[in-house]
Amino acid sequence: MRLEDALFYWLQIKLVAEGRPDDDAALRTLAFFEDILREDHGLDQVAVSSMDSERIEVIYEKEGKPYSQHYPRELGEALLHDIVSNPKYN
Repeated sequence: MRLEDALFYWLQIKLVAEGRPDDDAALRTLAFFEDILREDHGLDQVAVSSMDSERIEVIYEKEGKPYSQHYPRELGEALLHDIVSNPKYN
């Protein structure tokens, strides 16, 4: 999996886990993507740095160097909105 894809999936499930703190599946999936980022891509830290009405910034470190990636907020929150709007998951 490409780093860019893994970061985006991590962001989506991070927002789901924060929005649904009792969702064990979301927490396990978040841990899974954190493992991928750490083990497969060598990231030391990853976090949501900022969020405004338009975008979300994810920051991370690799080999001691800081990096950032920006995502449209609408795309980052899409999975959470899909889960919340589906009665099967509520």
